[in-house]
Amino acid sequence: MGQRGIPELEGRLRRMAIRMLHVYYRMRRGMTLGVRAACFDESGRIFLVRHTYVPGWYMPGGGVERGETALQALEKELREEGNLELLEPPELFHAYFNTRISRRDHVLLYRARVRQTAPRKPDREIAESGFFALDALPDGITQATLDRLAELAGKIPPSHHW
Repeated sequence: MGQRGIPELEGRLRRMAIRMLHVYYRMRRGMTLGVRAACFDESGRIFLVRHTYVPGWYMPGGGVERGETALQALEKELREEGNLELLEPPELFHAYFNTRISRRDHVLLYRARVRQTAPRKPDREIAESGFFALDALPDGITQATLDRLAELAGKIPPSHHW
């Protein structure tokens, strides 16, 4: 092999080694990422959803898909789960490690001001949804949702675990 071929071969081997390391890290250290938002309307009420497949009331959100930014995922989930539209850029409040889902799940929690473009009708995913005054939350709200609301209000410091 000529002198020119050696650097080219080294470059290919280096790229192949890097690709193998990426595969290894994805398998060994991969993580999932989700987004949720504390969505407040102009009256200061929070928007919550009750899913058909798990008990309790939650803040809207979902997973960040491959090729999607966290903000794109958040906008999509708000639109799908509540017909919600952001009135201004959401504020990232905190990042959490969510061991209730898996040992590799993380959730980004945003605070957002929203407006609902149309009432959200129940379907196979969302059983109920609506805006609630903070002093009149629905029965069955999850402890994690209550904890996040207390953190947002400054009543307790943010936890690092969901």
